[in-house]
Amino acid sequence: MKMNKVTSVEDYKIVSSFQSLRKTLLDDNKFADRLEKPLAYWALPNDRRLPLAFLGRTIKDLLATPFEELSATPGIGQKKISSLVKLLSRATKDHPPAVPFGLNEINEAKKATIEKPRRQDATFDPAIVSEALWAQWQETVIDHGVGREKLGRLAPTLQALPTVIWHTPLSYYVNRTVAEIRQLKTHGEKRVRVVLEVFYLVHEMLSSATTEQHLALRIVPKFIQPLEAWLQEALEAPTLPTADEVRDNLTVPLLDQVLIDAGPTIHELSAGRLGISGPPQSVRQQAKRMSVTRARVYQLLEDCSRVLEVRWPEGKQLLAQLDARYQAEATDQDDPRLFRSTYELFFPGKYQMSDEEPVAVGAAAEE
Repeated sequence: MKMNKVTSVEDYKIVSSFQSLRKTLLDDNKFADRLEKPLAYWALPNDRRLPLAFLGRTIKDLLATPFEELSATPGIGQKKISSLVKLLSRATKDHPPAVPFGLNEINEAKKATIEKPRRQDATFDPAIVSEALWAQWQETVIDHGVGREKLGRLAPTLQALPTVIWHTPLSYYVNRTVAEIRQLKTHGEKRVRVVLEVFYLVHEMLSSATTEQHLALRIVPKFIQPLEAWLQEALEAPTLPTADEVRDNLTVPLLDQVLIDAGPTIHELSAGRLGISGPPQSVRQQAKRMSVTRARVYQLLEDCSRVLEVRWPEGKQLLAQLDARYQAEATDQDDPRLFRSTYELFFPGKYQMSDEEPVAVGAAAEE
């Protein structure tokens, strides 16, 4: 399809769109920084019929090439030329595209507003993430200095995140393109999806936040703030918290997070071990009910501490402070057993939860 051989109305539209986009990109100084970027920068993973021969070439190089020469490139037909025009149109947008769009939308580009992707039904679609969109998210992470934050700290749920990258910081990905991340060893589509989603969530939160010079933002999982507020109150209160207060403000919220991050099996085991919905269960009882070994039950329960290690590492110190107060001030009227059982389950090390002894308030010795 050459300029002097326009054979259809569609061909004419393509040529006209190309020339209009060429003029816009070259004449407007605000696009100067985009001219040195490759065409692939604006491609989406689910784009079809991409002009592969052009993806590695810069916008400047492509615009400097006569249209008839581009259209005469081997393997480039009308559909791939249309894709070229589509990608050039994306390069003129102030915001990277959220979804692929075609020539009809190119003609209405001045009227339409391309919105950022929005979560729908808690499902994140990595297919809508272009290199241009990814670059914005990277910039947000860098500008706000959150590269040290771990993927496991910020992911919506740890069930979707392979354990081997729970402690991987955002900085590991912040200088890589999406294409480079997809080429990393062991980074399949599931893992890439979670990485992109975490960056997206961070960007959505921080890009619209306004800060003052004397204030700073702290990004933490939502469940942490009420826990820390309650612990601070408990440390300063004139009396020690009751078992019911521990249950409602510490144990149950932590178990709720375990349900999100480790699933119903771990949640049920942990709640049963602590006696939240009935008499506390020993590991022997749980192993018999599940038809597994006690070692397997202990292994499953260890997931609670692994979750908190990445989600709320600060929690260990805060619970240690409250434990010290229990040791120093507890009287015969105070019952620290549920607190200590919770402390040991989620931050093990100090107390040994016996399989033969009560582990929570109201527990009866095992027969």
